[in-house]
Amino acid sequence: MQPLLHNVRGKWQDALCWMRKDTVLCVGGKAHPTCTGVTGKNEEQMKKISYYFCIMVFSVLFAVSAFVVARQLWEESKDRNLYDSLAQQTTQQTDGLTMVGDKAVLPEYAALYQQNQHMVGWITVPDTKINYPVVQTPEQPNYYLHRDFNGNEAACGCPYVQENCDVDKPSDNLILYAHNMKNGTMFGELDKFQRKDFWDTHRTLSFDTLAEKRTYEIVSVFKTVAESDSPVVFPYYQFVDAESKEAFDAFVERSKELSLYDTGVSAVYGDKLITLSTCEYSRKNGRLILLAKQVEPDEP
Repeated sequence: MQPLLHNVRGKWQDALCWMRKDTVLCVGGKAHPTCTGVTGKNEEQMKKISYYFCIMVFSVLFAVSAFVVARQLWEESKDRNLYDSLAQQTTQQTDGLTMVGDKAVLPEYAALYQQNQHMVGWITVPDTKINYPVVQTPEQPNYYLHRDFNGNEAACGCPYVQENCDVDKPSDNLILYAHNMKNGTMFGELDKFQRKDFWDTHRTLSFDTLAEKRTYEIVSVFKTVAESDSPVVFPYYQFVDAESKEAFDAFVERSKELSLYDTGVSAVYGDKLITLSTCEYSRKNGRLILLAKQVEPDEP
C-alpha cells in the first residue's frame, strides 16, 4: 500500500509545475515535459516582445532627436534670415545725417533705429560673418543675451555693449559681447583670429555708432577666464574709463602679454579702445578677446 501511495504522490509532484518568467519550477524538483514545452514557447514570445520593445524605444529616441535637430536648424535659419535682412537695409549709404525723433542718425541706420531704439551701432569684421547691429540696455544689462534684434527669444541673441560703456562719448574702452555660435554666427568667427596668418590680412574692423563711422586697428588677441580665482584671469571687463595714464598703460600691456601673437601694434593714453568678447571652450568660463584701438579711416 505504501509503495503505491508513494508512487501516486511522486506523479502529482512531477505534475505540479509553474513558470516564473523563463524558469520552470517544479514541486518535485523535476521538469515536467509539458512545462518544458510551454517554457520554450514562452522564451520565444519574450524574445519577440523584447525585440519589438527595443524597436519602439529606438524609434521614439530617433524621432525626438530628429525633432530637436530639425528645430535647431529651423531656428538657426530663422535667425540667419533675420540678420541678413537687417544687413540689407544698411547697404544704401548717403552723406550727412537724418533725424529720427531728436536723434541724429546716419541714413543707413535710420530705419533700424526706428525699429529698435536700443540700437547703438553696427559691428563689421571683414571676411567673417560678423556684420550685425549692436544694442545696449543699461537698465537690463543682459537683456539681449538670448533675444534677437526684435526682442524675440533666440539662442543666438544679439551683440550688445556692456551697460556702463558710453558709445557716443566714447568711453576709453567699449566692451561688446556676443555668443560663440557653433555655426559661426555672432562672434563665432572671432576664432579665425587665433591664427596669425588670418590677422595678418585682416588687421582692422569697423564699429559705427548711429552718427559716426569708426575704424579700429587690432592690438591683441588673447584668451582669459571670466569671473574666476584662477591666476590667469584678466578682468578686462572692469576697464571702461582709465583713472590715469598708468592704469591705461597697464591694461594695454597686460593684453599684449597675453596675446596669442605679437601684432606689433600698441595703444597710448588717449587712444579709444574696443573689446570684442566671446566664449572660448578650451577651459571652463574661457573667453576669447580681441582688443583694438580707434584709428582714422585711412590708417594704418
